[in-house]
Amino acid sequence: MAPPIADTTAPAADSNGTPAPSIAVPQKADPIVNGSVASSYPDKYFVATSEMAQLSLPADSVPYVSGSDSSPELPRRRQPSQRIADDTVMFDPWCDPANPRTLHFQDVCEAAYKIKSGIMSTPCTRSYISEECNMQLFFKKDYMQYTGSFKERGARYTLMMLTADQRKAGVVAASAGNHALALCYHGRELGVSVTVVMPIIAPIMKVQSCRNFGANVIVRGDDLAQSKEIAMTMAKEDGMMYINGYDHPNILAGQGTMGLEMMEQVSNLDAVVVPVGGGGLIAGVALAVKSLNPNVLVIGVESEKCASFSAAVEHGSPVHTRCHSTLADGLAVPLVGVNAFATAAPLIDKMVQVSEEQIAISILRLVEVEKAVVEGAGACGLAAILSGALPELRGKRVVVPLCGGNIDTTILGSIKDIMHERAWIRNDIYSVEVKVVAETINAAETYRLRDALCTAYEFVRFGPVCGTYD
Repeated sequence: MAPPIADTTAPAADSNGTPAPSIAVPQKADPIVNGSVASSYPDKYFVATSEMAQLSLPADSVPYVSGSDSSPELPRRRQPSQRIADDTVMFDPWCDPANPRTLHFQDVCEAAYKIKSGIMSTPCTRSYISEECNMQLFFKKDYMQYTGSFKERGARYTLMMLTADQRKAGVVAASAGNHALALCYHGRELGVSVTVVMPIIAPIMKVQSCRNFGANVIVRGDDLAQSKEIAMTMAKEDGMMYINGYDHPNILAGQGTMGLEMMEQVSNLDAVVVPVGGGGLIAGVALAVKSLNPNVLVIGVESEKCASFSAAVEHGSPVHTRCHSTLADGLAVPLVGVNAFATAAPLIDKMVQVSEEQIAISILRLVEVEKAVVEGAGACGLAAILSGALPELRGKRVVVPLCGGNIDTTILGSIKDIMHERAWIRNDIYSVEVKVVAETINAAETYRLRDALCTAYEFVRFGPVCGTYD
């Protein structure tokens, strides 16, 4: 980790108050890489401290690859030399839009039997918020799984269903968080080599956790779509199996085991309220619940910032939906899975959307009342209830899965310190000096941060860089 300091006006000072020595770089300056000029830099100003000049950083074009050098059974894999947009590369035979696969109840039952020794049967307890909501509310606490989310269910089952040749070749996936964590952990437990491609926006905490599980971790791609393209290219080139985190049939079957547990743990259940992103969880849960009791209501909840499942229902099939930044980042899937949609759409009784404010309030209420730290995606079910969008559930027995606890602490933690200063700004009374201490994931990200600042602001003083890069 490396927390660079960005200062829009003055050089940073040491502990004695003495300004750090700096190197003034003229307009159109070039970045310093390994002590020398690397490439044209089109910004107005850049001031690099001496510490920055001495730091050995990789060029922007060098992708960041992490993994365990000491794990011969989980070797590092090469990265593809370039992005390939060929349709044959991007085609996933397990998730074919022309031939969607509908999940069956026996698939869920088989998954439950196979994974029971490696997955926690999480508690489903009555909530202290029940009286406030005028219903008997139960929380299915899947954030208590080892890696902090329900994703372990589908990941373990999918890995257990690999053939001998597939296990030998290994698997690859694209994920910004919970799917990657689940695959990495259970890959280690089952002796399967796992490669995950994570976008540069992936939370630092989750990237590091994947590395700790000994997986081959590649941080590359501006967003999940680019990371998926890279992952599928690697799958084709290296003979690995690509595992879609919300649409592979075995993933859906594994997620459905949560529904079986709900029905066993809560008698006379009236409704389940399930967060919806790519559709994998609600597909499995809806199938399990409706197969055991068709009268149970299945309600899906999306963030209003990315209502891709509702758009698919309206369109009649999965359709690309524009997503915006949301607290429920785990639900921000612009195109729902074709298998998930084919399975879930006929079983869902109602879809609702919640706002960012309602998600934030739910996260807070869970901390205050349930003493549970739940990520935005996992809190959406409660958000729908607290918002008043489900009046038909009053007096009913309702289960809400708290499906993930990996809240992105970098929302609070990547900015370590920030200070606004007006007193010493003499040339412009309408300006403010902002000093920021920020944490980045690696050296390449430090450069991207610097580039963004220098593009947005007329004058930036960047440095010193503290900590070390690995």
